[in-house]
Amino acid sequence: MPIISRGFKGRRRDDAPRDRVPPGQYVTDDFPVLSAGPTPHTPLDQWDFTIVGEVDERRRWTWDELRALPSETITVDISCVTKWTKLDTVWEGVSVDTLLDGVETSAEYLTVFCDGGYTTNLPLADVTGGQAWIAFAYDGEPLEPEHGGPARLLVPHLYFWKSAKWVRGLRLTATDELGFWESNGYHNYGDPWKEQRYWGD
Repeated sequence: MPIISRGFKGRRRDDAPRDRVPPGQYVTDDFPVLSAGPTPHTPLDQWDFTIVGEVDERRRWTWDELRALPSETITVDISCVTKWTKLDTVWEGVSVDTLLDGVETSAEYLTVFCDGGYTTNLPLADVTGGQAWIAFAYDGEPLEPEHGGPARLLVPHLYFWKSAKWVRGLRLTATDELGFWESNGYHNYGDPWKEQRYWGD
């Protein structure tokens, strides 16, 4: 599957505080677009978000129901496995904690599934405790499709491929199941501060 990369002008910043930039990364003011296929465009009246798998019962929200949930504005730094870091990005979204509130599960992992067939896997502990959101706005505007709109997962403490675009749900699992990039040589966890880019890192 080819990688699509648009909108990257290559402007690098040399004035960033180094304690905010993981090893091997450089800071850019651009927001590069990296995708593993064509950009989906799902009409909002056909969009939903579900939590399935090892749960007491399936949960589902329409777009309007998701937008009616309490949301937060989050300012975070993000780092891509392709070595760019963008500081002080501003998002709005619903905390995954809110979506999982009242869900009974013995699962320790989850698979994120998306329009276009993309998946990624995460420990459940990495999307709870105020660490992850379903983001629907960026920089005060609705999230554009090329950046994952109408909604994407936002897990800023991991490399950005874990912040899956065009997200449609979470499947909670008892065992860890590799996602798309993880099955194709990327690190299973993806901690930027440990440079966990690829298998063996």
